[in-house]
Amino acid sequence: MAFPQPRPARPELPRKHVRTMECGQGAVRAVRFNADGNYCLTCGSDKTLKLWNPHKGTALRSYQGHGYEVLDAAGSFDNSQICSCGSDKTVVLWDVASGQVVRKYRGHAGKVNCVQFNEEATIIVSGSIDSTVRCWDSRSRRPDPVQVLDEAKDGISSLKLSAHEILTGSVDGRVRRYDLRAGQLYSDYVGSPITCVCFSKDGQCALAASLDSTLRLLDKETGEMLGEYTGHRSSSYRLDCVMSEQDTHVGSASEDGNVYFWDLVEGSLALTLPVGHGVVQSIAFHPTLPCLLAANKGCVQLWREDGFEGDTTTT
Repeated sequence: MAFPQPRPARPELPRKHVRTMECGQGAVRAVRFNADGNYCLTCGSDKTLKLWNPHKGTALRSYQGHGYEVLDAAGSFDNSQICSCGSDKTVVLWDVASGQVVRKYRGHAGKVNCVQFNEEATIIVSGSIDSTVRCWDSRSRRPDPVQVLDEAKDGISSLKLSAHEILTGSVDGRVRRYDLRAGQLYSDYVGSPITCVCFSKDGQCALAASLDSTLRLLDKETGEMLGEYTGHRSSSYRLDCVMSEQDTHVGSASEDGNVYFWDLVEGSLALTLPVGHGVVQSIAFHPTLPCLLAANKGCVQLWREDGFEGDTTTT
């Protein structure tokens, strides 16, 4: 006789404030976990990029080479490289260990809002206010992009990559999904400028945040709207949205100083985190744990689940 499998634990949300890290790099424009969630990157308005261990609250290294505000960054799968982008219209590839610039890619005609590696970190994909997505070969010395996607009618605010897809959100109100294997472009019109897009962990859905203070969950294949989530404030800033590590909740930064989480299926508001005064600029959800990073002004906060026992020092 086989024993029944134990019921999986109820997914928890990060409700407990663990620490606040003073980043010392002006306003933090973006905070991003690395691939395994052990480290994070903060992008500063003072032109610097910093690598942290947020679980200990320690700054590990600072990267200097941008000519203006750093707006986004991402780590490679093996943590050996970082790509970043900013208001200086450049995309920068860094060596993590040495802190040196490996390469600078210049080709965008305006500030670069978002940047990602592909799975093997052989291609860097960047999206800009110039309405284009550009794909750069991170291993060659080619100065020009290997591909330019110029279907958007307005600036690209956000992009995410899966194994064979590029998901983009644009100020023209459209979520576009490029299926690179099939050579197809799928476009869904939301009707309000999009600030952030992300894939669900199972790869079936796309979440889009827009300036009408609404998150929308879209079926990736059909474009059908599966859920709408409201209650936060998003009308003028480029704010992040996230999905929890088990796809049970969706979350959003807000202009009222809070982070909001909704139950993905029911659409009901599940949690409001009071992060601080003013706009919560950026949030990042850990890939495997109920753990959230939230950037507010010059600080980043770490939030964990209620039962978390850990060091709660402020740095």
